[in-house]
Parts: sequence; C-alpha cells; structure tokens
Amino acid sequence: MKEICIAVTGINATENPGPGCGIIRSLRYSHDFKGRIVGLAYDAMDPGNFLRDHVDASYLIPYPSQGLEILLSSIKEIHRNDPIDVLIPSLDAELLNFIKIQDELARLGIHTFLPKEEGFKIRAKNSLADFCKENAIHVPVTHCINSLEDIYHLNMNYPLYIKGLFYDAYMVNSYIEASNAFGLLCARWGLPLLVQEYIRGEEFDIVALGDGTGETIGAVPMKKMSLTDKKKAWAGITVDNPALIEMTKKIIKALKWKGPLEVEIMADIESQKYYLIEINPRFPAWCFLAPGAGQNLPEALVKMALGKDVASFEEYQIGKLFVRYSCEVLADLKDIEQLVVKGKLVHKEPKGKKE
Repeated sequence: MKEICIAVTGINATENPGPGCGIIRSLRYSHDFKGRIVGLAYDAMDPGNFLRDHVDASYLIPYPSQGLEILLSSIKEIHRNDPIDVLIPSLDAELLNFIKIQDELARLGIHTFLPKEEGFKIRAKNSLADFCKENAIHVPVTHCINSLEDIYHLNMNYPLYIKGLFYDAYMVNSYIEASNAFGLLCARWGLPLLVQEYIRGEEFDIVALGDGTGETIGAVPMKKMSLTDKKKAWAGITVDNPALIEMTKKIIKALKWKGPLEVEIMADIESQKYYLIEINPRFPAWCFLAPGAGQNLPEALVKMALGKDVASFEEYQIGKLFVRYSCEVLADLKDIEQLVVKGKLVHKEPKGKKE
C-alpha cells in the first residue's frame, strides 16, 4: 500500500470507547501500511488526540447536530492543510451525515466506503423488527415508546431493556427502574426510545465487512467474557460457530451492505435459537481483535475505498482473546490550548510542510 493519509473519527477512548482507536491500531498493525493517520475528534479531551503512536495529527470537527454544511466546510478546511485520501467515520450518530456528503467528499478526492442511506435506515433499532420479519430472522419483541405511560401499557415481563435510538441501554427489573432509565435516556438522547424483550442466554458479537453487492469480505465472531456496567465487552474470545457467520452473511446479503458492521446476537439458553439484537453500522470498539485473529478488516476497507480488489477472508484463528485495559495518557497544557484555540494538534507535519 502506497503512502496515504487516512482520517478516522471516534477517537474517544474513554470507559465506553469509540471504535476509532481500534481502527487505527488495526491499520498500524498491517505490515503493508505506510502512511499518515489523522484523528477527527469532537472534544479536545478525547484521549485519542494525545496518542502520538496512533495519530500524526488530530482535528476537531463539529457535532453531527450542527448539520451537513458546517461538517463539509470543516472537512474541506482540514483537507486543504492535511490532504486526506480515505475517511472512516465510526460513530452511529455521525454516519448519516457522512453518507449524505460522500459524493461531495469524493469530488474532493476523499474516498469513503459507506452503506446506502436506505440500508442504513432499514437496520436502525426502530426498524429492525420489520427487517427480521421479512428475512426470517428471530428478534426480541421490541416497541418504540414516546412516553413513560407507554411502558406501563405494554404490560411486558421484567427484566427488559430500555434503549436509546443510537446509544445506551439499561436492563430494568421493575417499573420504577424503567422510569429512572427512561428519564436518563430521554435527557441524553431524546425521544423515541425502545423497549426490548430480555433474552436469557449467551451473547455474541460479530465484526464484519460487506462489499456493497451482498458479498461478505470477512467476519469474525466473538463471545463476550466480561462486561462493563453498560453491558459493553471488556473481554471476549473468538469462537467457532458457523451459525453466527451464516446469520451475518444473510444480513449483509439482504441489505447489500457496503462497509463495516457489528452484529449482536443472543443465543437463547432454553430454545437455543439465535436472536438478532442489533446491527451497528460501523466497526465496534473491539475491532482490533479481527486482525489479531487473521482478518484485518479496517485495512481491507481502506483498499476497497481506493478501488482495489480484495479477496474474501476464508478463516480466522479460534480462541484469540482480547482484554481491554485503562491507561493514563500524558499531555502538556499547550496541547490542550492548540486544540481549543486552533482546533488541531499536529504531532507530525504532513509531507511538504516544515515541522
């Protein structure tokens, strides 16, 4: 791979990390990768800004709620000073904006590898049940709610999950707990929210990459071994389970999915049926497990974004384990000042610019 510049969002490596740092680690892991990586951050305090072994520079970009015009203007300004070859958005809330401006980015010479808007909306949490019904996939009973009273009138059995449309989910065991979760999620993400049946069993996640025609370039399933209080994976291990791969391929084919995705599946402990819980339209935070198991999906995405042919991965290493850890990153006050005042922090100047 020739020397190129890749921009990656989602470098908020906090207790509930974004996927950006995992994507960057995967790219750096490749022996073929030669080039520059810049981080696109929403907050000056995102830890990824200060990871010099991850990013050569980082730039602040506007929040998704500020709209397409401001986002495009920001990307153009960054591109003028630090030319980008490939841009990898990695957060749910920003993806629709990037999908809508991908043609304009292409005219600037910035390549992306993103799904169509229709497919993005079909796999959304509030549309997932309809998608599963059309494709004969088991899914937990899910209802869209706009008020606390809706939970009461649904008369569902506890425990159950209250979910935000983009992020966060709380398992609740009573109406009082549901009321608290409703208030927290409503304040953070607004309405509507989702109420989902709880499936008792083993949880599996699959990181995968679709080529846009219905074919699967790669898929690596893992079983969650340790969870945070938000039910996010803190540790996981790759497993040999053809049923998980089969369901993932079925989803990619039905959606003609282009780009990365994470499929969350629950295996019911009693019926042994597999239930589709979510389809997340981006790499998961744990995506570094994929190259560790033999499928460097972020690297494959970059090659495909640049128009190169990529062969599908046929296998992965079983029993490859990841364990997440917390680590302090050191920075100087002047680094924060650069981000807050100038909106950027450059560790290494792009070629052609003086250090």
